[in-house]
Amino acid sequence: MLVPGFHTIYTCFPGGKHKVLTMSYDDGKEEDRRLVEIFNKNGIKGTFNLNSGLFDDPRRIPPEEYASLYAGHEIACHTYTHPTIERCPPELTARQILQDRFELESIIGAPVRGLAYPNGSYSREIMALLPMLGIKYARVVETTGGFKMPEDFLAWRGTCHHRDRLLERGEEFTKLFKTQYLYMMYVWGHSYEFSNDNSWNVMEDFCALVGGRDDIWYATNIEIVDYMDAAKRLRFTAAGDRVYNPSADSVWLQVDGEKVEIPGGRLVSL
Repeated sequence: MLVPGFHTIYTCFPGGKHKVLTMSYDDGKEEDRRLVEIFNKNGIKGTFNLNSGLFDDPRRIPPEEYASLYAGHEIACHTYTHPTIERCPPELTARQILQDRFELESIIGAPVRGLAYPNGSYSREIMALLPMLGIKYARVVETTGGFKMPEDFLAWRGTCHHRDRLLERGEEFTKLFKTQYLYMMYVWGHSYEFSNDNSWNVMEDFCALVGGRDDIWYATNIEIVDYMDAAKRLRFTAAGDRVYNPSADSVWLQVDGEKVEIPGGRLVSL
């Protein structure tokens, strides 16, 4: 027998949505300008992983463009000089990440808390080190081919590289409708690959397909991490009839099929 007032409660993304799209692009090459333009046109957000020790490469975006070019997106670490860090002494790995953070933060004037592992190189020891370096998440190169939320944000596997059936996967993502699940599509790559492959049309078509939709939250990597952290901090009564949100930002729930906003600092009856 069902207990009266027993609720089915699900975590939602902002606005009560159940799907999120995020993009992650490495190395900060000049093709980022065109990629950001495509993202902005379609209301899509990206995370751009940069090496602050390689500014002298003329093919890379100069630091003075960061604030304007990447406005509305996220800048994350990719280490100072892009070494294969699993082979490096841990002290130098820590310095590679901290120096990159220091330089990037001095340019943009804001905390940098994400990382894409350079050359896809990482280890359990490096993962354990990252929280002490102020890093909240780190992306690997292995992908899932699916749309599940990550089990470990310090070994964050995306859905696919953009060379891997991107339009087919985008079509599948747009058709997902079961609101009892949270779905994430995460695409990664390097913007210069579009020039090398003469495939800019693939990204343009993908963004036109998935952009501007009411059922998708468009977020940077760190926005997803911060939101899920806030959702975990919600405090429910044992009866599930009230919830307190100790965070500053709202968290959204689905309660018996209805979308409910839980504002920051508020106790809400469900």
